[in-house]
Amino acid sequence: MRMATFGEWVEGARMRTLPLAIAPVLIGAGAGLGALGGFATIILGSTGPGEQQTVNITAVLLRTLLALIVSLGLQIGSNYANDYSDGIRGTDDVRVGPMRLTATGAAEPETVKRAAFICFGVAGVAGLVLVLVSSQWWLIPVGAAAVLAAWYYTGGKRPYGYMAMGELFVFTFFGLVATLGTAASIAGGVTLSAVSGAIAIGLFACGVLMANNIRDIPTDREVGKTTLAVLLGDSMSRAVYTVFVAAPFVMLMGPIVDGHPASVIAVLSLVLVVQPVKLVLSGATGADLIPTIKATSLTALAFSFLLALGIAL
Repeated sequence: MRMATFGEWVEGARMRTLPLAIAPVLIGAGAGLGALGGFATIILGSTGPGEQQTVNITAVLLRTLLALIVSLGLQIGSNYANDYSDGIRGTDDVRVGPMRLTATGAAEPETVKRAAFICFGVAGVAGLVLVLVSSQWWLIPVGAAAVLAAWYYTGGKRPYGYMAMGELFVFTFFGLVATLGTAASIAGGVTLSAVSGAIAIGLFACGVLMANNIRDIPTDREVGKTTLAVLLGDSMSRAVYTVFVAAPFVMLMGPIVDGHPASVIAVLSLVLVVQPVKLVLSGATGADLIPTIKATSLTALAFSFLLALGIAL
């Protein structure tokens, strides 16, 4: 067995999924900053007539960076863990999509497993530092649950990713937990804007996973992997994907009602999701769906950046 190259390790990390780790942190940071008064407190030092408030921008940036390391560590670690677990089960023996380190024999299974836990370790250390500087102690058990969920998605004897529960995982941890955890670490609590943004980005994450699993329906059925797409069937899964990527724009009402009307600028990202929706609804299969996964991830990233900016204005 040869040693995997650096490029193969990068490809095995599944770069198309990384925007989904960045997006919730952006929204959480924007919501946290918005709760502290937004850019007005940084530029003017006040939240309104007679109100003075100081925002420690260094602390905001540090906590955002730590949250980003946690999110990226969990995402990449989850991808390597998935590579390892699916690889040793034979699920990836016939698969369309990114490089599989374990299934192709590019890396020893134990090496891939070790890489996953190194990533989890980096996320854990960054998470502990974030807890110490923010005093959000509830993040410790939640973070531990996130690592366990990342591993048992396809790992262990009864992986829940094989029981149509993958979307629940990504919605919970790459939507609610990542967004609200970031917001709370910055502002000390969460707002309606943060909750709405968390739901929105969680739905986008579900959309990316659904597009990926629609592509893999034939091979997943062969190996007995029951994803939500396998359970729903091809046609219904395509409809559900469309709901997943359209619903976040409805959630913009939350920040607007919460006093951040500029959040409406996030609707501009709608133009980016039109083509992937058309592709999915056209009945595209196999490798033809790969651009949809990338486009949906980038839409989520653009949406989160614009929403974060709108909330923080």
